[in-house]
Amino acid sequence: MLMTNNLHIALLLTLGAGLATGVGSIIAFVARHTNKRLLSFSLGLSGGVMVYVSFMELMRQADTALIEVWGEQTGNLFTVGSFFAGMLIIGLIDRLVPEVENPHEARTVEDLQARPKSPKLMRMGLMAALAIAIHNFPEGIATFASAMDDPTLGIAIAVAVAIHNIPEGIAVSVPIYYATGSRSKAFLWSLLSGVAEPLGALMAWWLLTPLMTPTLMGCLLAGVAGIMVFISIDELLPAAREYGEAHTAIYGVVTGMAVMAVSLLVVA
Repeated sequence: MLMTNNLHIALLLTLGAGLATGVGSIIAFVARHTNKRLLSFSLGLSGGVMVYVSFMELMRQADTALIEVWGEQTGNLFTVGSFFAGMLIIGLIDRLVPEVENPHEARTVEDLQARPKSPKLMRMGLMAALAIAIHNFPEGIATFASAMDDPTLGIAIAVAVAIHNIPEGIAVSVPIYYATGSRSKAFLWSLLSGVAEPLGALMAWWLLTPLMTPTLMGCLLAGVAGIMVFISIDELLPAAREYGEAHTAIYGVVTGMAVMAVSLLVVA
């Protein structure tokens, strides 16, 4: 019964995190100016949550599970190997995204709105949507796997992923709007780019649940930690600093870690 409840929670959390790209689309249409300080702080906060959870919770849980099955030395090797395997997987996926279309580069509403109206912008928006979908797929697996093991951790990770999906929604919706003149089409494509996350969750449930063992769960949690650390280092923290609010980004990182630490102590 608990596993069934966790399944529903995990799927809902992953869906909510993915569809946060639609929130970015709405902000792009409503906001006249980019609040760089808020974006920088939010992205730093998201990165801080991901890094803290990865090292202080996921890696510890993975190591405990794997040591229990394989012993200390082999269990540690499985944990470390799975962590770097997760980093390798998301790194390879990142290489599939053309650099010129990388949606994780810092962009503002003003920069995108300043572009001349042109049908060529449609390609930019669609490429951004594809790039985000490619990145979001493993993020969906990460959110789902964490929530299945511990719903409290799943909520924290889902919120962190949702925060960093908001700027991605801007990157998709604005160029498509200026190419088509249709807010509904821009919003739809922005929303669809986030659907890859619940699809990743469904794939994880379909493929992994029947095969789930303590060893597989331990390796999966360590791999998720590797994915999230890579995302934080490669995407969130550089983007937060690029908005010109370097100290604000660091304050966000520290705040994210502190909030996560306190919340985990409270629910422990």
